[in-house]
Amino acid sequence: MPPAVVLIGLFLLLAFAGVPVAFCLAISSLVTTWYMGFPAVIVAQRIATGLQSFPLIAIPLFVLAGSIMAKGGVARRIVDFAYIIVGPFRGGLAMVNCIQSMLFGGVSGSAIADISSTGPIMIPMMRQKGYDNEFSTALTVASATQGIIIPPSHNMIIYAMAAGGVSVGRLFLAGYIPGIMIGISLMITSYIIAVRRGYPREKRPPLRECIRISVDGLLAVFAAVIIVGGIALGVFTATEASAIAVFYAAFLGIFVYRELKPKDIWPILFDSVRTIATVLFLIASASAFAWLLTRLRVPAAVMNAMLSTTTNPIILLLLINVLLIFLGMLMDVAPLIVITTPILLPVVMAAGMSPVTFGIVLLLNLGIGLTTPPVGTGLFVGCSVGNTTVEKATRAMVAFWPAMIVVLLLTTFIPALTTFLPALIMD
Repeated sequence: MPPAVVLIGLFLLLAFAGVPVAFCLAISSLVTTWYMGFPAVIVAQRIATGLQSFPLIAIPLFVLAGSIMAKGGVARRIVDFAYIIVGPFRGGLAMVNCIQSMLFGGVSGSAIADISSTGPIMIPMMRQKGYDNEFSTALTVASATQGIIIPPSHNMIIYAMAAGGVSVGRLFLAGYIPGIMIGISLMITSYIIAVRRGYPREKRPPLRECIRISVDGLLAVFAAVIIVGGIALGVFTATEASAIAVFYAAFLGIFVYRELKPKDIWPILFDSVRTIATVLFLIASASAFAWLLTRLRVPAAVMNAMLSTTTNPIILLLLINVLLIFLGMLMDVAPLIVITTPILLPVVMAAGMSPVTFGIVLLLNLGIGLTTPPVGTGLFVGCSVGNTTVEKATRAMVAFWPAMIVVLLLTTFIPALTTFLPALIMD
């Protein structure tokens, strides 16, 4: 039996058996290495090598910054800021949900952090105003996907490494337009549903209150400006930016908002370490798996198979999008980035797509995967926060998937959406 069949077949068998993805990757890599007659220590070396990268330091720090912001009052102030922007429109509270995800995602860089921190605020508030619980939950999950598209996103750092050193600054800038398009498309969908169902408008607070809320909200959003602006202008690296994000988040929580107390430090560190350990273990295991895929020439075989199926770049890119959405339904974001990037990047480059554009297209596909069963992490977290079932939330998600897919297709076939800002600021 070819070693590639052993590697992929065993991984799929373990995954469908319910084994955690990181262990599926490590076990299938180890067994395949034995099957090929190589010493097992190679797998351990590759796992260790996968973590020996200076840019990876940015991931724990960005995760910690997101946790501090979630506990330090940043999330609530961003919700209030979004409320005064779009609250007075029909279905304004639904639009607030989209705007706050756009802003908080640009600060925390994590869809799960967005759902976990702002979901307990937004979902009960929407439910109290007469919105369906399933609609509120589904919208919270869908809008949270902006967190992995709008920078800073630690998943972009993982992709930059897997793609062989793509500029993190260019990726960060490339994510803005598609990420904002996701938010706008969900707002339009929410408005249409709100009109049909008669969801209410909201009243804007008095002017003095609006000014105070705006100042607090802009201080929170300014974190993203510091991080992305500093990287794009060459003031500091992504790793240095992540450390600055931690200090800025702590400064806001302790000295400005005064909601971060000494007793909160241990829970924040505990949650952050748990998340970081999961992400880094996935990256390490996926690195060994990806090394075996490359050694067995699986990327070359996939590229030849796809190019032999069709030479039409439009059809080729559509097939890749369908494949990525399907894979996103079965696996989490981080391991998929490490596994699929070396396989699919040569194919899309042969079709004329730049590595930066593919990075955003990949994240858009995997963001949709976060909202889909059976393994959509965002969907499960949202259902837990919204106290509803996956089946009910999935039925409500059907209204939002078309909007997200439209943005995906526009980003795939209009490269300027991802190349305009990097060319304008960095070239």
